[in-house]
Amino acid sequence: MRTFRRSPRRAAGRRTPLRLLAVLFGAAVLTTACSAGGTDDGPVTIRFSWWGNEERARATNQAIDAFEAANPGITVQGESIDYNSYFDRLATSVAAGDEPDVITMGGAYPREYADRGVLLDLAEVSGQLDLTALDEGALANANFDNIQYGVPTGVNTFGVLANPALFAAAGVPLPDDNTWSWEDYARIATEISAKSPAGTFGSEDPTAPDTLDLYANQKTGQGLYSPAGGIAIQPGTVQEWWNLTTGLMSTGATPPASVTAELAGQPAPEQTLLGRGLAAMKFGWSNLLPAYRQASGADLIMLRAPGETTAQGTGMWLQASQLYTISKRSEHPEAAARLINFLVSDPRAADFIKTDRGIPANPDLRTHLESSLDENRKVEFDFINRMSGLVDGDFVIGPTGSTESVGIVNRINDSVLFGRVPPARAAEQLVAEITDAVS
Repeated sequence: MRTFRRSPRRAAGRRTPLRLLAVLFGAAVLTTACSAGGTDDGPVTIRFSWWGNEERARATNQAIDAFEAANPGITVQGESIDYNSYFDRLATSVAAGDEPDVITMGGAYPREYADRGVLLDLAEVSGQLDLTALDEGALANANFDNIQYGVPTGVNTFGVLANPALFAAAGVPLPDDNTWSWEDYARIATEISAKSPAGTFGSEDPTAPDTLDLYANQKTGQGLYSPAGGIAIQPGTVQEWWNLTTGLMSTGATPPASVTAELAGQPAPEQTLLGRGLAAMKFGWSNLLPAYRQASGADLIMLRAPGETTAQGTGMWLQASQLYTISKRSEHPEAAARLINFLVSDPRAADFIKTDRGIPANPDLRTHLESSLDENRKVEFDFINRMSGLVDGDFVIGPTGSTESVGIVNRINDSVLFGRVPPARAAEQLVAEITDAVS
């Protein structure tokens, strides 16, 4: 297992913006009287929320059944919600004082909710939740000010999902991803588009907070955010990025602005160009590779991001796929902790969940699952194992407000691609708006 240095952690504000109205949080009374305490004697019922599709819900409910069989005094009510609605609904339930006991989190959301006093310090339930076997680097994704607020469900990484069949059809060889540069990426994407049928592209537009973070780290050694809680990326780096992506669009390597705008907002894999067999490359998360393989019907692979060995340094990172947290107001924190402990450390849960929430952060479960992986998961598993020896593990969790970055980036990116705002002015605007969001 790779050893990670303890350092500030990188943001993953990569999803739908969190619309947390201050007035709603003001209405939520989060005081020490709401903190966990007491014991869970007798039959109790706890609520557990997560986002995802029907397949994830089915697997999770099977794991819940196994937990209830092993813990007959605890009943778990599962709440499965689609991703685009999940955090809006969570914000509303927190404001009403009715959030679930066990809350699935991701990206910068744990930091936001921890800063607002919503989440339980897991040291209070250490008797029911053993974290000693989990990877230290993954645990650090939810450790703020030396307080552990969440437990990683698994680990994944951000790179390039690629369709070798489209490369072959265009007569373009796959890159050596240990040596390719951003210039190579642009050349390859342009060549694939030129040699493919109309409507098929070398790459989807790559602009997102995660790619900006990765690109900035490679170029300057600092990503989107600073360890001090502000923004680190400079307008010059953002301008350089948009010069790259507008160049890609102008050569036909990526789709027209109208197509990119239509695809913004986290579409399902089957709705993306990659998932429909209309793009050879797309930046994305490794834990989504099986879903993209299923949607496309193609043997997709993962590539190391361009520029990892040709820029100033590496920009990729390993991250907790998702995090299980406990509401500070839970009336049954010990039962909630027992559920999380079962989900992340018990083979009976792993037999159902497998790698749906990322490659397990518990090495014992990785060993347990390795021999039973299907081909789709094996590709993901092998890529994570390979990357674990190549990334540096240092990343910065986005501060409160950083979850707004997705909406900001998408909106300004549309303006750039449609030619309404030049890259230089857009770069200044992006830095200013994200700075305001996190201030």
